[in-house]
Amino acid sequence: MAHKTATHEQAAPVQPSWQSSYNYSYNYWEEKLNTIWHERGLQIFMVIVMAHWAEHLAQAYQVYVLGWPIPESLGFLGLYFPSLIASEILHYGYAIVMLAALWIFRTGFTGKAYTWWMISFWIQFWHHIEHALLQGQAIVGENLFNSPVPISIVQLWVPRVELHLIYNTLVFIPMIVGMYLHMFPPPGEEQHIKCSCVVQPRSSAK
Repeated sequence: MAHKTATHEQAAPVQPSWQSSYNYSYNYWEEKLNTIWHERGLQIFMVIVMAHWAEHLAQAYQVYVLGWPIPESLGFLGLYFPSLIASEILHYGYAIVMLAALWIFRTGFTGKAYTWWMISFWIQFWHHIEHALLQGQAIVGENLFNSPVPISIVQLWVPRVELHLIYNTLVFIPMIVGMYLHMFPPPGEEQHIKCSCVVQPRSSAK
């Protein structure tokens, strides 16, 4: 008795139209931001990063030089928008923006530059977790470890002002190293870069 051979090929799952549209839009913007818009995108990103650094340094100046109480040391913007700066939502929002930017711009980097950039990303990932804990306590209205104010894990050992200066330094250093290696790539790596960020490939030692 003859048996018909059955095929087990499965049809590819059909994505909903909204999901296909989202994937197309995300891929489109990600490709642009890591090729023809990579240089300008990184420039804008660095303006945001440096503005954030300026706020932290202004806060440190208020605490250590001017001797202001920490609750009143809210940086430059805090002089005009104290309630906004004192809230957790702005700090958590910046942590999210920083994390998202490091992730989105990653594919524009190659070789050693990519390695350093991703080190910055993973440190920022933990920094974001710390801010998420702070934001969660602010939303719920209850603080961890019976603290009178929202508190993060490492803040159990390091005061908040100093801790976030340390976090931002740890994120900033590998990010800058990655950008330097991206702009001045080692010999042979420049050919894999698809954007206009390269200033000068470093010549190999003779």
